[in-house]
Amino acid sequence: MIRLEIVGTAAAYGGRPFGETGPYEIVHARIFGALDPALPAHAGIVNFDRAPRDADGRVGYACELLILRPADLARGNGWLFYDILNRGEQRALSRVNGAPPGFPASPAADPGDGFLMEQGYTIVWSGWQGDILGGGSGLVAQFPVAGSDGDPIVDLSREEWTDTGTPPSFAAPLSWPAASTDPDQAILSVRALEGDLRETPDDLTWRYRDDSTIEVDRPSGYDSGAIYEFIYPATRPTVMGMAFPAVRDIVSFLRFETADDAGTASPLLVDGKTACRHALLFGVSQSGRFARDFLWQGFNTDLAGRPLFEAAMPVVAGSRKTFVNFEFAQPGRFSRQHEDHLYPGDQFPFTYAETWDSIGEQTGSVLGACEATGAIPKIIHFDTESEMWAARASLLTTDGNGDPLTMPDNVRLYLASGVQHSLSEAGPEGMARYELNPIDYAPMLRPLIVALRRWVEDGTAPPASRFPSVEDGTLVTLAGFRTGFPAIPGMESPQRINELAVMDYDTQPPTRGDAYTVLVPPVDADGNALGGLRHPLVGVPLGTYTGWNLRGAGHGAGDLLSVLGGFVPFARTEAERAAAGDPRPSIEARYGGLDGYLAGIGKAARELIADRLMLERDLDSLLAIAERHWRDVGGGA
Repeated sequence: MIRLEIVGTAAAYGGRPFGETGPYEIVHARIFGALDPALPAHAGIVNFDRAPRDADGRVGYACELLILRPADLARGNGWLFYDILNRGEQRALSRVNGAPPGFPASPAADPGDGFLMEQGYTIVWSGWQGDILGGGSGLVAQFPVAGSDGDPIVDLSREEWTDTGTPPSFAAPLSWPAASTDPDQAILSVRALEGDLRETPDDLTWRYRDDSTIEVDRPSGYDSGAIYEFIYPATRPTVMGMAFPAVRDIVSFLRFETADDAGTASPLLVDGKTACRHALLFGVSQSGRFARDFLWQGFNTDLAGRPLFEAAMPVVAGSRKTFVNFEFAQPGRFSRQHEDHLYPGDQFPFTYAETWDSIGEQTGSVLGACEATGAIPKIIHFDTESEMWAARASLLTTDGNGDPLTMPDNVRLYLASGVQHSLSEAGPEGMARYELNPIDYAPMLRPLIVALRRWVEDGTAPPASRFPSVEDGTLVTLAGFRTGFPAIPGMESPQRINELAVMDYDTQPPTRGDAYTVLVPPVDADGNALGGLRHPLVGVPLGTYTGWNLRGAGHGAGDLLSVLGGFVPFARTEAERAAAGDPRPSIEARYGGLDGYLAGIGKAARELIADRLMLERDLDSLLAIAERHWRDVGGGA
């Protein structure tokens, strides 16, 4: 059941036209839905049987909804582009169009270069993360509390905090309220690095401020990167797994229905018929993991048996899913080498091919439920090198023993080597050992979106996958990577990777079982990763570009720094190179000057354009970016 409430409709971007599509409008609405607990499609939602029900025996929810649509829907391309929110925020406009963060809420909003609008997409966002509170800029969803009918749920929940600075004490928020503020029912431990033993030193003290916050007194001998783990009795969990059927029902309504159950017309009609012939599921990082989880949990078929998304594009998700459909879910958590390492959402199945997991002794595929119903989307999965180090992306193309897998015909995998997860801030000074990687992967997404649309509409296959593989020697063990890494002055290669083991989550903390084999790409003589898809700035380098970075002194030194990459420039001249003992040829020796560098960038870009892996329209902007990069590095005239 769906009921739509339109809050308002306004011209977007001051009425600016976008190519043949023309101007756009922004529709702000609310969706009120109700789910039937008796349906088999809802059987896997954790605690759904403990949710309060309405007079009809259904479980209600509410979500905010935004639609960016062509003012004349008949001029659109017939696609519903569902951009899964990342912690309540949009990602498509910022990652694809190059727009600033935020929604097009005002006529003065910045659309970036307008790529998605020129293509004619209707872009839809709806709140799904039930632990985001209102009052901010993000879109929210409201799901019921399990056990709120007088039979409250109480069980152990686990928190982690790191990068807490150096004050004598710090406030630590709890994801779920404590069922009791008796300190004897909880335990706080600390460890310097993820792989260290948990400790409870005498000067590690803490207290409840209230049932949602504790205050921790920092013990001696631990720096800002120390990991604090708190296990406590929690209560009042939200039925977070309702996010999946909520997305299903909202997209089903917008794609197939002309009116809601109360008779309110759909905002996506042309001449009384729905304007959306196709639908694309798009997600970046957290929302890319949500896309994979949505497919795996079996929600790509609506309650009428109709396939929802013919296309899906998980971006920088690696082999992970989400910590959503769990009792005390924490959707914002995701496993990395140093922080949040043991949280759920990263377990088998990892890939789109049916795979025997000899480590966990099970068989499965992310697309298993889709195959069972015939609602199998065409998938373009895009990762950066960071996902190799932080998100076990090698498990997309290898089994748990490191042996190669073959992808189904409906799947393409691309990995941008030498590129990091996102253009992010490194945190306090000294937190990142190396300068952050400066490369934006947006120009690599856009041709893939074009290819995915054609794949669905007329069967034109996308370019072949470009992803590191065991067969061609572009996936190796961490030891193999370190052996082949060049001796760059002042640059240390990682000693750790975000490993993965079979986990028992019935214990707190979780118990590790046998480990999977996780691989990474080796590097060339410059320290740049081999295999995958090379951005022109990596193919024509001014330094070593990595998908990993190391934590600096005072911040858990030596562990990987989240999902960030690094950059170590070449020496500008041969004299500087020789003085430093750098084995990498200098910028001067490689290019002579700016003209030689830009000529190389242009050649590399045109090769990608010929392979349909870059758009002609992006060449000029890429050359401008390359010139700025040259000047930032100090390449000379």
